[in-house]
Amino acid sequence: MTSPSQHTRCGFVALIGAPNAGKSTLLNRFVGSKVSIVSHKVQTTRTTIRGIAIADDSQIIFVDTPGIFQPRRRLDKAMVEAAWGGAKDADIVCLLIDAERGIKGDARRILEALGEVKLPRVLLLNKIDRLPREALLALVEEANGVAEFEQTFLISALNGDGCADVLTHLAKSVPAGPWLYPADQITDAPVKLLTAEITREKLFLRLHQELPYSAHVEVEGWEERKDGSVKIDQVIYIQRAAHKKIVIGAKGETIKAISTAARNELTDFLGRKVHLFLFVKVRENWLDDPERYREMGLEYPKS
Repeated sequence: MTSPSQHTRCGFVALIGAPNAGKSTLLNRFVGSKVSIVSHKVQTTRTTIRGIAIADDSQIIFVDTPGIFQPRRRLDKAMVEAAWGGAKDADIVCLLIDAERGIKGDARRILEALGEVKLPRVLLLNKIDRLPREALLALVEEANGVAEFEQTFLISALNGDGCADVLTHLAKSVPAGPWLYPADQITDAPVKLLTAEITREKLFLRLHQELPYSAHVEVEGWEERKDGSVKIDQVIYIQRAAHKKIVIGAKGETIKAISTAARNELTDFLGRKVHLFLFVKVRENWLDDPERYREMGLEYPKS
């Protein structure tokens, strides 16, 4: 699928970084619509989500990868492998660093590992409103001392500062070639997956501290109705029976609040009335089930 212009560019740009660096927020800003869920809970993004942006005659396919961190469990390892895989398959890699946290821990390890990625690299220092300029420039110098970057940008994914400059640079840097998607397409993720992700976001926002991040949402039923509305049945899977009470809440108040928030956003997202029905089920040891990983678009680690 090509655009009307004969001088088009198109390429993949991987957004990598530590958990909660702001990758999903930035992706949504670039695309101009919500295609990746956002919450304060770490490791919210589990698989690669692609968002498609248009800048001048360029189509930029952003790949929002899971946060890169020291994996402890099988799901952790699968997410980190997906993140590095997304980086190595791209045309350009953008490393997002949380300026407030600085260059330490996961961010430092990612910087040191970037040498193995033989691709053009761009540094995005995020949350610049949290630090004075002198401190920001010191971080830029430190990061570029560990890994070489073609360009460095100081941005705020939340309020948009500096983001237009990043988009302009990437539009000029992606390879020449035809567009891969229609001009009005903003993601290649299946609609059912996106609806499940929206509900998972509301689940985490409501139960940030109480619920383990291993909770999972799947679409179990999808019924198109004659009046143009849609009935969606979703299942929230948790690993332990004790977590079920937390999700449902006293007199069902928690699950009702999650359902209301998800239904409101799904109505806007789909542009029609949504009848959402949520169920909570216990699925023990799902983190060791290869089928669950395939549903999330992840490779199942053997160890």
